[in-house]
Amino acid sequence: MATQTIRRDLGLNLRKLPDLTDSATRKRLSPAAIEAVLTISEKWGLKSEDAMLLLGGISNGRYYGLKKNRKGVLTQDELTRVSLLIGIFKALNILFSEKLANQWISRPNSNPMFKNQPPLVFLIQGGMPGMLAVRRLLDSRRGGR
Repeated sequence: MATQTIRRDLGLNLRKLPDLTDSATRKRLSPAAIEAVLTISEKWGLKSEDAMLLLGGISNGRYYGLKKNRKGVLTQDELTRVSLLIGIFKALNILFSEKLANQWISRPNSNPMFKNQPPLVFLIQGGMPGMLAVRRLLDSRRGGR
């Protein structure tokens, strides 16, 4: 007898990703993304310089403007980076206690990927490909795909 999988319709089209080249889409997603990256930076205890580098090397003025006003429109690159950071943050909080999840990014790591350095160094030096690699590593650890 064949079993049927029942999927709830959440009203999401998972095959259609947001078009980040569209300015209206970026404008709609930016407020939540700005709030998320600032919250993650705070929880991880990041220096402003490190947060700027994780966002692709944005300028002091741009970063402090986003931080002060909590508004603005992020670029396609910045939104993609924030999305990856959110995924890393989520995976860490699934795998570890809140305290360890927040410290993980700045603690030396024996995984060969990190070469006994904190994952933050790898994320900054590796850019988006590094963020993708860390996201995949954490997702595999939690049994995700």
